[in-house]
Amino acid sequence: MLWLAVLCAGAGAAEQPGLGGVLAGAAVLLLVSTLAVAAACGFGALPAGRAGLDTALRELARRTGVLRQRDPDAAGRPRPRAPSLTPLAC
Repeated sequence: MLWLAVLCAGAGAAEQPGLGGVLAGAAVLLLVSTLAVAAACGFGALPAGRAGLDTALRELARRTGVLRQRDPDAAGRPRPRAPSLTPLAC
């Protein structure tokens, strides 16, 4: 309820704040709190080890195995079957 007292003091002690004043104060309060949280979390700061991250990702990509491409028409392989209109098991 402290924020309500601050809003009332900002709008003037003799008059009650209107809806516009309350909304403007709430918007300012939201902006300030969002900026405080962003500053506390270090939002916007670049990671110090960016070059190390790039190298690690490059090495991981180099070690990643790629599956062998298989030929479905190779000798000894059964042909894939299309789905039928009747169910296989009842």
